[in-house]
Amino acid sequence: MPKVKIPRKSTTIDMTAMCDVAFLLLSFFILATKQKPPEAITVQTPSSISTEVAKEKAILVTLNKEGRVFLMLGDKTKKDEILDEINTFKQLNLSPAEMTKLKAAEYIGTSFAQLKSALDNDIKADQMSGIPSDSTNNELKDWMRVVNNAYIGTKKSDFELLVKGDNLAKYPAFKNIIDAFQSNDLLRFKLVTNPEDLPHGSEYYINHVLNKTDEKE
Repeated sequence: MPKVKIPRKSTTIDMTAMCDVAFLLLSFFILATKQKPPEAITVQTPSSISTEVAKEKAILVTLNKEGRVFLMLGDKTKKDEILDEINTFKQLNLSPAEMTKLKAAEYIGTSFAQLKSALDNDIKADQMSGIPSDSTNNELKDWMRVVNNAYIGTKKSDFELLVKGDNLAKYPAFKNIIDAFQSNDLLRFKLVTNPEDLPHGSEYYINHVLNKTDEKE
Protein backbone atom coordinates (compact mmCIF):
# COMPACT_ATOMS: atom_id res chain seq x y z
CA MET A 1 0.00 0.00 0.00
CA PRO A 2 1.22 3.48 -0.74
CA LYS A 3 2.05 5.59 2.31
CA VAL A 4 -0.50 8.19 3.33
CA LYS A 5 1.06 11.61 3.19
CA ILE A 6 -0.02 13.85 6.03
CA PRO A 7 -0.38 17.44 4.83
CA ARG A 8 2.09 19.75 6.46
CA LYS A 9 0.70 22.78 8.23
CA SER A 10 2.44 26.08 8.52
CA THR A 11 4.21 26.63 11.85
CA THR A 12 4.07 30.41 11.51
CA ILE A 13 2.37 32.08 14.51
CA ASP A 14 0.73 35.46 14.16
CA MET A 15 2.16 37.57 17.02
CA THR A 16 0.16 40.68 16.21
CA ALA A 17 -2.36 40.16 19.00
CA MET A 18 0.37 39.37 21.54
CA CYS A 19 2.29 42.53 20.59
CA ASP A 20 -0.87 44.60 20.96
CA VAL A 21 -1.46 43.24 24.48
CA ALA A 22 2.19 43.84 25.45
CA PHE A 23 2.09 47.47 24.29
CA LEU A 24 -1.26 48.05 26.01
CA LEU A 25 0.17 46.78 29.31
CA LEU A 26 3.31 48.88 28.86
CA SER A 27 1.22 51.99 28.15
CA PHE A 28 -0.92 51.31 31.22
CA PHE A 29 2.04 51.01 33.58
CA ILE A 30 3.72 54.14 32.15
CA LEU A 31 0.55 56.21 32.58
CA ALA A 32 -0.40 54.78 35.98
CA THR A 33 3.05 55.04 37.57
CA LYS A 34 3.61 58.09 39.78
CA GLN A 35 6.92 59.79 39.20
CA LYS A 36 9.00 60.61 42.26
CA PRO A 37 8.99 64.39 42.74
CA PRO A 38 12.37 66.01 42.18
CA GLU A 39 14.34 66.84 45.31
CA ALA A 40 15.30 70.43 46.01
CA ILE A 41 18.87 69.35 46.59
CA THR A 42 20.59 66.01 47.18
CA VAL A 43 21.29 65.20 50.82
CA GLN A 44 22.79 62.15 52.52
CA THR A 45 20.34 61.24 55.27
CA PRO A 46 21.24 59.20 58.39
CA SER A 47 20.18 55.54 58.53
CA SER A 48 17.46 53.96 60.66
CA ILE A 49 15.52 50.71 60.87
CA SER A 50 12.13 52.40 60.41
CA THR A 51 9.96 50.92 57.65
CA GLU A 52 7.29 53.65 57.70
CA VAL A 53 6.71 55.31 54.33
CA ALA A 54 6.27 59.10 54.22
CA LYS A 55 3.17 60.56 52.61
CA GLU A 56 3.53 62.11 49.17
CA LYS A 57 1.50 65.18 50.23
CA ALA A 58 3.61 65.96 53.28
CA ILE A 59 5.25 69.30 54.06
CA LEU A 60 8.97 68.65 53.62
CA VAL A 61 11.79 70.83 54.99
CA THR A 62 15.18 69.89 53.55
CA LEU A 63 18.48 70.89 55.18
CA ASN A 64 21.72 70.36 53.26
CA LYS A 65 25.22 70.04 54.73
CA GLU A 66 25.95 73.75 54.20
CA GLY A 67 22.87 74.67 56.25
CA ARG A 68 20.67 75.82 53.35
CA VAL A 69 16.97 75.24 53.92
CA PHE A 70 14.38 74.33 51.26
CA LEU A 71 10.63 73.91 51.59
CA MET A 72 8.41 71.59 49.54
CA LEU A 73 4.62 71.85 49.76
CA GLY A 74 3.22 68.47 48.75
CA ASP A 75 -0.54 68.96 48.65
CA LYS A 76 -1.47 70.92 45.49
CA THR A 77 -4.69 72.36 46.96
CA LYS A 78 -3.04 73.48 50.18
CA LYS A 79 0.04 74.67 48.28
CA ASP A 80 -1.95 77.22 46.27
CA GLU A 81 -3.65 78.44 49.44
CA ILE A 82 -0.34 78.78 51.29
CA LEU A 83 1.35 80.67 48.47
CA ASP A 84 -1.59 83.06 48.03
CA GLU A 85 -1.54 83.84 51.74
CA ILE A 86 2.25 84.30 51.94
CA ASN A 87 2.08 86.74 49.00
CA THR A 88 -0.47 88.82 50.92
CA PHE A 89 1.02 88.37 54.40
CA LYS A 90 4.58 89.38 53.38
CA GLN A 91 3.40 91.91 50.77
CA LEU A 92 5.53 90.32 48.07
CA ASN A 93 3.48 91.95 45.29
CA LEU A 94 4.04 89.03 42.92
CA SER A 95 2.33 89.37 39.54
CA PRO A 96 -0.18 86.72 38.33
CA ALA A 97 2.53 85.31 36.02
CA GLU A 98 5.01 85.11 38.90
CA MET A 99 2.42 83.46 41.13
CA THR A 100 1.78 80.88 38.40
CA LYS A 101 5.51 80.15 38.28
CA LEU A 102 5.72 79.92 42.07
CA LYS A 103 2.79 77.50 42.26
CA ALA A 104 4.38 75.33 39.57
CA ALA A 105 7.76 75.25 41.36
CA GLU A 106 8.56 72.04 43.23
CA TYR A 107 10.27 73.83 46.12
CA ILE A 108 11.07 77.20 47.68
CA GLY A 109 14.69 77.99 48.53
CA THR A 110 15.21 81.75 48.71
CA SER A 111 14.50 84.67 51.01
CA PHE A 112 11.37 86.74 50.46
CA ALA A 113 13.54 89.58 49.14
CA GLN A 114 15.08 87.32 46.47
CA LEU A 115 11.95 85.37 45.56
CA LYS A 116 10.77 87.65 42.72
CA SER A 117 14.25 87.65 41.14
CA ALA A 118 14.53 83.87 41.44
CA LEU A 119 11.20 83.43 39.64
CA ASP A 120 12.04 85.90 36.87
CA ASN A 121 15.46 84.36 36.21
CA ASP A 122 14.54 80.67 36.75
CA ILE A 123 17.32 80.18 39.30
CA LYS A 124 18.13 76.52 40.03
CA ALA A 125 18.42 74.95 43.48
CA ASP A 126 22.22 74.80 43.54
CA GLN A 127 22.28 78.58 42.99
CA MET A 128 19.75 79.38 45.72
CA SER A 129 20.88 80.59 49.12
CA GLY A 130 18.07 78.76 50.94
CA ILE A 131 15.31 80.11 53.19
CA PRO A 132 16.87 82.22 55.98
CA SER A 133 16.43 80.36 59.26
CA ASP A 134 19.11 81.65 61.63
CA SER A 135 18.50 83.27 65.01
CA THR A 136 18.59 86.82 63.60
CA ASN A 137 16.35 86.25 60.57
CA ASN A 138 14.23 83.10 60.64
CA GLU A 139 11.87 83.42 57.66
CA LEU A 140 10.99 79.77 58.01
CA LYS A 141 8.83 80.84 60.96
CA ASP A 142 6.68 82.90 58.58
CA TRP A 143 6.33 79.96 56.21
CA MET A 144 5.34 77.64 59.07
CA ARG A 145 2.81 80.18 60.33
CA VAL A 146 1.06 80.20 56.97
CA VAL A 147 1.32 76.39 56.67
CA ASN A 148 -0.26 76.01 60.10
CA ASN A 149 -3.11 78.38 59.16
CA ALA A 150 -3.79 76.40 55.97
CA TYR A 151 -4.21 73.13 57.87
CA ILE A 152 -6.36 74.44 60.73
CA GLY A 153 -9.52 72.36 60.97
CA THR A 154 -8.15 69.42 58.99
CA LYS A 155 -7.58 65.95 60.40
CA LYS A 156 -4.20 65.27 61.99
CA SER A 157 -3.79 62.33 59.63
CA ASP A 158 -4.03 64.74 56.66
CA PHE A 159 -1.09 66.81 57.84
CA GLU A 160 2.43 65.43 58.00
CA LEU A 161 5.54 67.54 58.64
CA LEU A 162 8.88 66.04 57.61
CA VAL A 163 12.49 67.13 58.09
CA LYS A 164 15.12 65.73 55.75
CA GLY A 165 18.57 66.69 56.97
CA ASP A 166 21.99 65.87 55.63
CA ASN A 167 24.18 63.65 57.78
CA LEU A 168 26.84 66.39 57.85
CA ALA A 169 24.47 69.26 58.73
CA LYS A 170 25.36 71.14 61.92
CA TYR A 171 23.08 70.97 64.95
CA PRO A 172 22.46 74.77 65.21
CA ALA A 173 20.97 74.76 61.68
CA PHE A 174 18.68 71.88 62.66
CA LYS A 175 17.72 73.66 65.91
CA ASN A 176 16.70 76.77 63.96
CA ILE A 177 14.23 74.62 62.00
CA ILE A 178 12.79 73.20 65.21
CA ASP A 179 12.47 76.72 66.63
CA ALA A 180 10.43 77.70 63.56
CA PHE A 181 8.11 74.74 64.23
CA GLN A 182 7.75 75.40 67.95
CA SER A 183 7.01 79.10 67.50
CA ASN A 184 3.93 78.02 65.52
CA ASP A 185 2.89 75.20 67.88
CA LEU A 186 3.97 72.56 65.36
CA LEU A 187 5.25 70.05 67.87
CA ARG A 188 4.91 66.86 65.84
CA PHE A 189 7.26 66.10 62.95
CA LYS A 190 9.14 63.15 61.48
CA LEU A 191 12.72 62.76 60.34
CA VAL A 192 13.37 61.31 56.89
CA THR A 193 16.07 58.63 57.12
CA ASN A 194 17.70 56.01 54.94
CA PRO A 195 16.10 52.63 55.86
CA GLU A 196 18.32 49.68 56.69
CA ASP A 197 17.76 46.07 57.81
CA LEU A 198 17.19 45.17 61.43
CA PRO A 199 20.37 44.05 63.22
CA HIS A 200 20.17 40.26 63.63
CA GLY A 201 20.12 39.17 67.25
CA SER A 202 19.04 42.57 68.60
CA GLU A 203 16.11 42.82 71.02
CA TYR A 204 14.02 44.66 68.40
CA TYR A 205 14.75 41.93 65.82
CA ILE A 206 13.78 39.17 68.28
CA ASN A 207 10.52 40.88 69.30
CA HIS A 208 9.37 42.01 65.87
CA VAL A 209 10.69 39.34 63.51
CA LEU A 210 11.46 36.06 65.26
CA ASN A 211 8.44 36.14 67.56
CA LYS A 212 6.07 36.89 64.66
CA THR A 213 7.61 34.06 62.65
CA ASP A 214 7.10 31.65 65.58
CA GLU A 215 3.45 32.74 65.93
CA LYS A 216 2.75 31.98 62.26
CA GLU A 217 4.26 28.52 62.56
